[in-house]
Amino acid sequence: MRSVTLLDGGMGQELVRRSKKPPTPMWSAQMMLDMPDLVEQLHGEFIDAGAQIITVNTYSATPERLERSGQGELFDVLQAAACDVAHRARESRKADDVEIAGCLPPLVASYHPELAPGAEDSRANYRRLVQAQADRVDLFLCETMGSVSEAVFAATAALESGKPVWVALSLDDNKPETLRSGEPWTAAVEALRNTGVTGLLLNCSRPETIDGQWQRFHATVDVHTGAYANGFTSVDALDVGGTVNVLEARQDLGPEAYARFALSWADNGAAMIGGCCEVGPDHIRYLHEKMG
Repeated sequence: MRSVTLLDGGMGQELVRRSKKPPTPMWSAQMMLDMPDLVEQLHGEFIDAGAQIITVNTYSATPERLERSGQGELFDVLQAAACDVAHRARESRKADDVEIAGCLPPLVASYHPELAPGAEDSRANYRRLVQAQADRVDLFLCETMGSVSEAVFAATAALESGKPVWVALSLDDNKPETLRSGEPWTAAVEALRNTGVTGLLLNCSRPETIDGQWQRFHATVDVHTGAYANGFTSVDALDVGGTVNVLEARQDLGPEAYARFALSWADNGAAMIGGCCEVGPDHIRYLHEKMG
């Protein structure tokens, strides 16, 4: 048996699909306003599928993204609401052993780290996110980190909470040995070494991209490693401030096909596996069954 922690899958794309509403630039954060029960239901389905960690639905509720949409005043409301529904989902399933992860995403855009704020604003706003979530989460997940500085700023703020901190790096699908910034991912590993981060992962890249780097990544990192890939054909069409309806889901990455990648990472040292965008409860359930 593999000794692996199973994460949940992607929230945003699944929520947009289930809502049957056109996506907005506020993306998954809009669901906290319009359909919080749908968010709670999806968290619960991931728990039912076997996920041992669920992540609060605040990915698109950063100060920068909300200000861009003219909704900056909703920051505290959305952060609290996302934590509330995650706790309700856990309580309704009587799943006390399931942990809730705080979410520290890219502040401006998932795949454009060059547009991230300067150091002072980045530090301040990651601290703001940490302060809003710290009392309600069990650990922090800094995810889809596309540059060395983004990863360091998020991790530093999260570590101030005293909670366990994991950092997930996003690789460039067109140049897999680099982050989205063009920096080698090894530079991020070195920058985070000895900081107190307890897990380093790869996420929100194609599973083939992660697969090609996995052996080297696992051998380079000196803390627990993990991975959770996306199911997009490509992310190149997504503009900053645009909507996710320009992204296309792969038709060749169902639960069994995705599991071939994820279970390979587990067999080769991954301590945590799960899914990102377009990886839903059925994928997680299949992984859980195969790991059992």
